[in-house]
Amino acid sequence: MELRKLLLPGLMSVTLLSGCSLFSGEEDVVKMSPLPTVENQFTPQQVWDTSVGDGTGDFYSNLHPAWQDNTLYAADRFGVVKALDASNGKEKWKVDLSEKTGFFSRNRSALLSGGLTVAGDKIYIGSERAQAYALNTGDGSIAWQTTVAGEALSRPVVSDGLVLIHTSNGILQGLDQNSGAVKWTVNLDMPALSLRGESAPSTAFGAAIVGGDNGRVSAVLMNQGQIIWQQRISQPSGATEIDRLSDVDTTPVIVNGVVYALAYNGNLTALDLRSGQILWKREIGSVRDLIVDGGRIFLVDQDDRVIGLSTDGGVTLWRQSDLLHRNLTSPVLYNGYLVVGDAEGYLHWMNTEDGRFVAQQKVDSSGFQSEPVVASDKLVIQAKDGTVHAITR
Repeated sequence: MELRKLLLPGLMSVTLLSGCSLFSGEEDVVKMSPLPTVENQFTPQQVWDTSVGDGTGDFYSNLHPAWQDNTLYAADRFGVVKALDASNGKEKWKVDLSEKTGFFSRNRSALLSGGLTVAGDKIYIGSERAQAYALNTGDGSIAWQTTVAGEALSRPVVSDGLVLIHTSNGILQGLDQNSGAVKWTVNLDMPALSLRGESAPSTAFGAAIVGGDNGRVSAVLMNQGQIIWQQRISQPSGATEIDRLSDVDTTPVIVNGVVYALAYNGNLTALDLRSGQILWKREIGSVRDLIVDGGRIFLVDQDDRVIGLSTDGGVTLWRQSDLLHRNLTSPVLYNGYLVVGDAEGYLHWMNTEDGRFVAQQKVDSSGFQSEPVVASDKLVIQAKDGTVHAITR
């Protein structure tokens, strides 16, 4: 059976929200909410900005920076990777992972995708060309490069001496952290049609917890690459193929022995870490990562409502609905506030107690697709055109 990756949510943002349509003469199905009027309680300050290559353009990508020891690592889709001083944005080193094709022609794009991950003295990143790279943090030189089972669309996860790569064809692989050698491969199964994106695993007690395009959450024993349990949190239903999409593309969150997972067209579900048994579920769908903090869950649903819930039964604490269909990023907690970016390049700051706006700022006209990153006292976000912005409260 042919497996197809549907360009969603990129499809929604590019074709529906931009004012274009899938077919000539077809009316737009979804319209972006107008920018809400916000009376700023404070003015976030931009400390610096710098360009990292050409960004991601109109391609759906979750490329975002990683931070360690006052150094920020960022990349563009073409293959440029830079190390930046987090204090001032100055370049420490730059490498280009694109392939040399000839003296007069442009290099072949590396098609870097997902986010960067930094662990110890290495940076890890995957590509749509089924390559996983480990770069040395000191100078960006390649420590190893491995061909994996398919497009590596999510960020690599490093745990227990392994680099975990989840590919677009439903394969989870464990690579040796030092050499890049493939230690094991697990097939998580694939439906005929799925969203363009994959869940990055979370790890705890020697197990990797990962979402699949089949609506299931799986626990995999990392030292052997064996599935411990699987639990379905989304059941395909509806009249159309899009209605029946049930991908779990978000990264599960593990807190106090409970796994919190979120599916598209599905449920926010709390699972027992040991058994996979469902503890409770709420009918909320999304492809964006969620936050669990202090007994509360913060998430952006698939219609771009920002929601605060209790970890005790998933009771809704508040709902912010003034950003509908603005193609929000995943949320991040920074200085006690909840922050999301949108497709028009705005950052929206919200009170975590009630979801009310406390600040809003236009940062980049090319817009945002990937979530902000907290780097010490700064909030860092990469725009679609490759510009990296550092902001403080």
